[in-house]
Amino acid sequence: MNPVYIGIIGSAVLLFLLFMGMPIAFVMMLVGFLGVTYITSVDAALPLLADNLYGAVAHYPYTIIPLFVIMGAFASSAGITGELYNTFEKWFRRLPGGLGIATIAACAGFAAVSGSSVAAAAAMGTVALPEMRRFKYSQKLATGVVAAGGTLSFLIPPSLGFVIFGMLTEQSIGKLLIAGALPGLLLSAMYALVVFLEVKINPDLAPMIHERVTWKERIVSLKGVWETLLVFIVVMGGIYGGFINPTEAGAIGASCLFLIVILKRKLTVKGFVHGLLDTIRISVMVIFLVSGATIFSYFLALSTIPTTVSAWIAGLGVSKYLVLTIIIGIYLFLGCFLDAVSMMVLTLPVVFPIVISLGFDPIWFGVVAVLMMEAGLITPPVGLNVYTLAGIARDVPMSDIFRGVTPFLLGIFVLVVFLTIFPQVVTFLPNMMGR
Repeated sequence: MNPVYIGIIGSAVLLFLLFMGMPIAFVMMLVGFLGVTYITSVDAALPLLADNLYGAVAHYPYTIIPLFVIMGAFASSAGITGELYNTFEKWFRRLPGGLGIATIAACAGFAAVSGSSVAAAAAMGTVALPEMRRFKYSQKLATGVVAAGGTLSFLIPPSLGFVIFGMLTEQSIGKLLIAGALPGLLLSAMYALVVFLEVKINPDLAPMIHERVTWKERIVSLKGVWETLLVFIVVMGGIYGGFINPTEAGAIGASCLFLIVILKRKLTVKGFVHGLLDTIRISVMVIFLVSGATIFSYFLALSTIPTTVSAWIAGLGVSKYLVLTIIIGIYLFLGCFLDAVSMMVLTLPVVFPIVISLGFDPIWFGVVAVLMMEAGLITPPVGLNVYTLAGIARDVPMSDIFRGVTPFLLGIFVLVVFLTIFPQVVTFLPNMMGR
């Protein structure tokens, strides 16, 4: 049988098993193993399965995953979320939707020391939601702001999204992390603008706060950001300058935050154990997903589907931007059914070769792909950040939270268009790196 037909059948079986509820990592391993066995032999497929499972655990650079995750756990234990929110609240509270804008700014700050978007949404939800409720903010706006703000941890480095993209595509994780810095700041500004415009259009969403804050109080409040700035400068400055690699940066960042927790006397046995368990759970999930994606990618390569599709698209003679638009549309559709990481490992084996064949920069596409993964975190019906927030704000219907995050999806798409027109925004810093 033609290898392309085998690849199509294998992909159809994979989708069928996914819709039947089988975990995506094991589906990709199973289909990839059976496909390689059929095209070559079981003697070739068995070592492939064993080598990938072992390699994902034993490969030194992959230790960056638990290090970035535990950074978020230590940051939460240190109370960084509350301190960031208190600082930005004093600076922005008198603007229309000021508490929402302060929440976005605090989420961006927390993202600079955490690689987990779900952790960011959970941490910020416990801090910002009660304050916005106290000042009679709309439930829809308040929960939408927190759910959307939590996605910034998937884009602003240190980011698990870029780590996974780099692992799957063999691109420089250091360059990907640096590439996310400017787009992350732009998306934060875009989110803040969305809040501002929503409240200007409908002032009932967020009543104005008339309590005055003196300049002295604002200046004093800046002490709440020193920990975040210190860790971010040490971690990302070290990567950008070429002094440390991303794995070393993760270790240094985790160590700095651990020392901060100890110095602030906020280290508890319960919090420490909970952080370790979360780190183990997320790391094992990612490692199995990457292993499954690698095996499935090998099967697709043998089936020649990526090269066949790339040649077919090239033969159509259509604009590469039309193809990119279709890919973004596919990501938007898949985001309604799959979580962000699963969507990435499922699509990149096919999509990445196509994008490269069209002449797009791989680092630039990494940022666009992560942006679409962010969209998947807040799109119904499978938006992990929304479900996380629903667990905190139990009295708010999930439909209200999804309605609240919808305007922020528009902000993501506007940024994707902007980065497509001006790709230098993404590639400028990586091209200037020390190594």
